[in-house]
Amino acid sequence: MKAVATPIVATFAASIALLMAGTASAKTPDVVVSIKPIHSLVASIMKGVAEPKLIVEGAASPHTYSMKPSNARAIQNADLIFWMGPNMEAFLDKPLDALAGTKTVVALSDAPDLQKLPFREGGPFEAHDHGDGHGHDHGHDHAHEGEHDDPAKGEDAHEPGHDHEHGGFDPHVWLDPINAKVLGREIAKRLVEADPEHAKQYEDNAANLMRQIDELDAEIKTTVAPVKDKPFIVFHDAYQYFEKRYDVTVAGSITVSPESLPGADRISQIHKKVTELGATCVFAEPQFTPKLVNVVLEGTPAKAGTLDPEAATLKEGPDLYFQLMRGIAESMKTCLSDKG
Repeated sequence: MKAVATPIVATFAASIALLMAGTASAKTPDVVVSIKPIHSLVASIMKGVAEPKLIVEGAASPHTYSMKPSNARAIQNADLIFWMGPNMEAFLDKPLDALAGTKTVVALSDAPDLQKLPFREGGPFEAHDHGDGHGHDHGHDHAHEGEHDDPAKGEDAHEPGHDHEHGGFDPHVWLDPINAKVLGREIAKRLVEADPEHAKQYEDNAANLMRQIDELDAEIKTTVAPVKDKPFIVFHDAYQYFEKRYDVTVAGSITVSPESLPGADRISQIHKKVTELGATCVFAEPQFTPKLVNVVLEGTPAKAGTLDPEAATLKEGPDLYFQLMRGIAESMKTCLSDKG
């Protein structure tokens, strides 16, 4: 006897088929991001769709990071990988090169309209121009997004043991919010290409991110305005994007990169600079020993502070970028203030 499907059974089967088809089509790409500041921007744009995975977690620094087996599995299983590029995450250079042609790997340092600045040579930086009495002339105009002046001329820093073979630009580009917006637009574009079904969500999230960054930018200008003419020293030369955007007075760095510790001559130069300028503050970073900062401070009235350009102390997620930028601004205001 031939079995006849009842209307109820047929309807149920059709519903299951539709559900399975919808589930398959709604699969989002597996997204992996190298470092916290970039992960935060990606997570903001992926809100309501999925959460990207992070490689350099916790207080680890991309400057000294070594790949773990779990990281290798994550990038092997990923559909889309975001990183800044070999100037920042040298540890990913060979692993990602081995995946060429099999994964979509996005080096955000190649994003169109991104303002990139060369590393500076030596410990003490060139004096700022106060000739007009109205701040510093950095030749860095963001009045029209996408129409940047050429970066300040300068040589790549080549300290012993530190190799800038990949082009010699400072990769901490996110410390200028205008650059963060450029990165956000590139991230959204790549997500839409990889996952067109969620294009509207990505685009809406990106538009909201742009508004939030504009508000953050205005807030930081107000925060640092009272102390922007006070000279200070940083642990490594990671802040020139922040410096040029907000006109603050970074007078020198203890090291160009934490990968290579400075010699006695450089420490002596920086100590002399602190004394000559009456530098108000010398900033350490949470991932690295403060011993060198203490040596620079010895015998001077300068105070010690902490800046966290790579968000070592912050919890990953969409809010991290905003916490990072506000934290830098507040630390500068606190340490450079005459009070305390």
